[in-house]
Amino acid sequence: MLRLIVGNTIESVRNGGASMEEASRHAAVHGWCEGHIQGEDKCPGCDSRGRLPTNTKRG
Repeated sequence: MLRLIVGNTIESVRNGGASMEEASRHAAVHGWCEGHIQGEDKCPGCDSRGRLPTNTKRG
């Protein structure tokens, strides 16, 4: 997914569809979202602040 996000960012700047600032912001937001989604998949009971479900031990 990261390769796709970065590739789209580069292409958008090259073809004039976005400025470097716009494309960078877009890539950062989408990269964060994809990481968040992946984190939720790894721990479906955890909330967005990293808390573990009850009766779960860390490490």
